Amino acid sequence: MAIDGKGNMIIKDLSKSFRYLLKFWWLFLIVGILAGLSGLWYASGKKPVYKSRLTFALDEGSSSGIGNFLSLASQFGFNVGESKDIFSGDNIIEIMKSRRMLERVLLSVDTFNNRPYTFIEYYLDKTEKRKGNPKLEKIHFPVTQARTDFKYNQDSVLYKTYLEFANNYLIAQRPDRKLGIYEVNVMSPDEKFTKDFTDKIVAETNSFYIEIRTKKAKETLDVLEQRVASMKSNLNSSITNRADVQDVNVNPAFSAAQVPVLKQQTNIQVYSAAYGEMFKDLELARFNYLNEIPLMQIIDNANYPMEKIKLGKLKAAILFALFTELLLLTIFGLYKLFSN
Repeated sequence: MAIDGKGNMIIKDLSKSFRYLLKFWWLFLIVGILAGLSGLWYASGKKPVYKSRLTFALDEGSSSGIGNFLSLASQFGFNVGESKDIFSGDNIIEIMKSRRMLERVLLSVDTFNNRPYTFIEYYLDKTEKRKGNPKLEKIHFPVTQARTDFKYNQDSVLYKTYLEFANNYLIAQRPDRKLGIYEVNVMSPDEKFTKDFTDKIVAETNSFYIEIRTKKAKETLDVLEQRVASMKSNLNSSITNRADVQDVNVNPAFSAAQVPVLKQQTNIQVYSAAYGEMFKDLELARFNYLNEIPLMQIIDNANYPMEKIKLGKLKAAILFALFTELLLLTIFGLYKLFSN
C-alpha cells in the first residue's frame, strides 16, 4: 500500500508539472520557431568542408635472414645485426600527426589561384581567421622566409595551426587491425587545399620514415665505402712501390736488395686479402640497406571530387529547435524546484 501511495504521488506530481508547463505552450512554440530559423540561418552561412581519403599499404622491410655478416664493419663499432623495428607498425601514424611533419607541410609551398603560397598562409586566408583580428592580420608566412627567421608571434600561430590540424582536421588510422592498410583523411574548406595537403603529408611522412628506418644501415654502408676506398688505395700504393723498388734494385744477386721487394709483396698480400673481405662486406651492406628501405604503396589516391560535408538546413533547424526546447525545459524545471 505504501508503494502504491508513493506511485500515486509521483503520478500526481508529474501531471501537475505537465499542466503547469502546458500553460506556457505559446512560449515553447515561439522559442522553437525562433531556434529553427536560427538553425536555417546558421546552415545557410556555413561553408562546406571537403574531406579527402587516401589509403596505402606499408611493407616494413627487414634484414632478417642475412645472418652474421659485415664482420669488419662490426669492429668499427657499428651494430649491423637485425633491426629491432623501433619505428615499425602504427608508429607511422604518430609520425604523420607529429608537430615536425605537420609544420613541415604547413610551411611548404604550393600554387593556389595561380600564385605561390605556403600552406599555412593560404589556410589563414581561406578560413578568414584574420578577419576582425588586428594582431593576426599583421602575421604572414611568406614563401621566401626561412623557418629560422620566424618571430615569436609567427611560431605561436604556427603552433596553434598545427594543433588544429592534429586534433580536428587530420585523421590517420588503420581501420582494420588485421590488415596492413592505412587510411588518411584531411578536412578543409578548400577542395584543392585538401587534396594537396593530403598528398604532401603522405610524401613527407614517407621520406622521413625511410630516413629513420635506414639510418643505421646507411651509416654502416658509408663507413664501409670509405674503408674499402682506403684499402684499395693502400693496395694500389703497395703495387706501385714494389715496381719502383724492383726498378731501383736491378741486381738480384744481393739478398739485401730483395728485402724491400718482399716487404711490398707482403703488404700486397695483406691488403689484397683485407680488400677482398671488405668488398664482400660492402656488397652485403648494400643489400642490407636496400632491404631495410620500407615501401609505401598508395592504393587509393586523394582524387577529385572530394567528399563534401555540409550541414543540411532542415537538420540544423531541427537540432537548434530541440536543443533550445530542452534548455527552456531545464530552466522551467530549475525554477519550479527552487520556488518550492
